[in-house]
Amino acid sequence: MLVVAIGSIPLIMTLGNSMLIPILPKMETELNISAFQASLTITVFSIAAAIFIPIFGYLSDRLTRKRIIIPALSLYGIGGLLAGAAAAWFANPFIWIMAGRVLQGIGAAGTTPIAMALTGDLFKGGQQSKVLGLVEASNGFGKVLSPIVGSLLALLAWYGPFWGFPVFVLVSLLLTAFFIKEKKKKKEPMPFGTYVKGLFSVFKHEGRWLFTAYLAGATCLLTLFGILFYLSDVLETTYHIDGVLKGCILAIPLLFMMTTSLITGSKIGKHLPRMKLCIMIGFLLMTISFSTLVFFHRLVPFIAILVISSVGTGLVLPCLNSLITGSVGQEMRGFVTSLYGSVRFLGVAAGPPLFEMLMNWSRTGMFLLTAGLTLLLGLLCLLFIHVKKTKPAKSDDSAHTLFKKFQLTTE
Repeated sequence: MLVVAIGSIPLIMTLGNSMLIPILPKMETELNISAFQASLTITVFSIAAAIFIPIFGYLSDRLTRKRIIIPALSLYGIGGLLAGAAAAWFANPFIWIMAGRVLQGIGAAGTTPIAMALTGDLFKGGQQSKVLGLVEASNGFGKVLSPIVGSLLALLAWYGPFWGFPVFVLVSLLLTAFFIKEKKKKKEPMPFGTYVKGLFSVFKHEGRWLFTAYLAGATCLLTLFGILFYLSDVLETTYHIDGVLKGCILAIPLLFMMTTSLITGSKIGKHLPRMKLCIMIGFLLMTISFSTLVFFHRLVPFIAILVISSVGTGLVLPCLNSLITGSVGQEMRGFVTSLYGSVRFLGVAAGPPLFEMLMNWSRTGMFLLTAGLTLLLGLLCLLFIHVKKTKPAKSDDSAHTLFKKFQLTTE
């Protein structure tokens, strides 16, 4: 139940964007707004989250993870209530929907990144990688579930998904409150100056590979949500598919990503060369998929080729999660994982509006640029993530970080 409780937190966060993907075209019609304005409901959520994630990460290092997660989930639910009420009853709802989405984004800042740090605190060794794989799979399961749930709720009213958020949040809140038990901090948090110096030391010595990993995570999410936005638009405008069937089709590539994440997390353990190999294969699959999509216009072969990129994403993300979560000890883990979460959210935020502009420019250009981006990130990971196995260190908390068990170099 502890793992279920931790897994429910990223699932809730994922619903925040993916559940709205199927209703964006309907939102344009009902509110008389442009596709770009509709895409901003994804963007403002993600930007708000990206801004507040490092703040919550720092606070979770000073306080406890649970004392950040519970208020964050509550704020997330309140934002959904505001957006739903505005859509149902307000005369000019768009600005209030955006305000609700900002509140949800702030709440989301205290979910997945803090859950990753919490996993790093509570689990060690290969078990940590397995649970982090489950966290990413839960994230993927949320992406699989949310288009279908969003489509079902939209049958009641187009704004139905907004009302669904508080219900799902309540379940996660109860699981978190009852089943997550953190150890009490044995010592006072380090002074702020010492904390900052420690972070500078981490990024000074490990910055090149860490920032490469951050950028890789952001790229995975940018391409994922950009392609989902494109697919959602094509299904409705070209194939006239909407409702639950549309949600089920959007869920297909996400299902493959979730399954791959689950398997990857269970197999990589703390084996750094294996993690790097999975990252390289993942980006190669993404590059092949996106460059090949140029030649496919019919729906079934298009989805089949798109699935290859989803498998690639499922290979990359659990490895990045494990590398970054294990990069520092418990005292600074919240900030380091939160910064990773922040750049991931920026990737999500950039995806829909960027792909909307690329769609208007050139379909071929859109896919080739995306393939070029994933190829570039694969090369950066190849160049900057170097692993060399060394002798195990002593069994204190810092010894459980990847840098103490293995030597990661950026030469």
